[in-house]
Amino acid sequence: MAVIEVDGLCKVFRTKSKEPGLWGSLQAVLRPTYSEVTAVKGISFQVEEGELLAFIGPNGAGKSTTIKMLTGILNPTGGSAQVLGLVPWEARRQLAYNIGSVFGQKSQLWYHLPALDSFRLLASIYEIDTRVYKERLHRLVELFELEEFIKTPVRKLSLGQRMRCEIAASMLHKPKVIFLDEPTIGLDVVAKLKIRELIKRLNEEEKTTIFLTSHDAGDIEQLCRRVIVVNHGEIILDTTTSHLRHNYLTTKLVNVKFGAPCPSLSLTNVEILKHTEKGVKFRMNTKLTAVESVLTELFAQVKAEDISVEEPAMEVIIRDIYARPVQEGDQDAAG
Repeated sequence: MAVIEVDGLCKVFRTKSKEPGLWGSLQAVLRPTYSEVTAVKGISFQVEEGELLAFIGPNGAGKSTTIKMLTGILNPTGGSAQVLGLVPWEARRQLAYNIGSVFGQKSQLWYHLPALDSFRLLASIYEIDTRVYKERLHRLVELFELEEFIKTPVRKLSLGQRMRCEIAASMLHKPKVIFLDEPTIGLDVVAKLKIRELIKRLNEEEKTTIFLTSHDAGDIEQLCRRVIVVNHGEIILDTTTSHLRHNYLTTKLVNVKFGAPCPSLSLTNVEILKHTEKGVKFRMNTKLTAVESVLTELFAQVKAEDISVEEPAMEVIIRDIYARPVQEGDQDAAG
């Protein structure tokens, strides 16, 4: 059963143009001219109940605009959409009781108050019965492990702790669909792993449909079974995460810090980007050789003190998708 249905959805922003200088300012008032920017270009897709979908693309691709239309914040220029059987921009209040949203760079928590106070306020906003709220709060505190800091002012929390509170706050009214826009942005490795674990548990235990956007390829690989890639407001790929991983997430950047100086180094099937006596940085393709094989070859030559493996930037992944012809099955999300 589809909980999100999008058909030909598009959004065009009309902006006022202004020439520089005083004359330009006067002309903008007296004889304004306008330009149009198309943020979303007639996209169509469906999201099934209980699905954990990655909706990804570079900055300016139209991801946040799409979410704002699906949550009723923006009216589209054309096309149609339904979320839980409701047209978002026509039934925004009714829809709000059944969806949740988290924006990684915007908080719904009161900065100077403990998260618990924000939870109480949100319970009133969503008109949650007192008994139901207490039961729900207990469940979320346990699920997100908030007991230690739920009474601490939000301003004193780490970014990882705050994000756990943000997601818990969005789940207070037990929404059927939750939109997560960059939930791991700015987090360290440990905090990212924790947030990913919580998102997965949320999906599995509460059967919540999750619509996730992220610039972190690790979020997509570890959480989602299906991914939609957008660029310039258009869907350029709709496929399984396993297909994306096998065909496009094959480049790894490896940084190694040596425990002892190593002036020379020989590695097979890798591109060494930087090599000093203190460390090495190289790029590799997992289709040519496994990470484990390269590291085994590395350890035979040098003692490593610290190792990190990075994914390429999302912009690089998008560029790679554009560089390859779309293969049969790429647009088949059920594949």
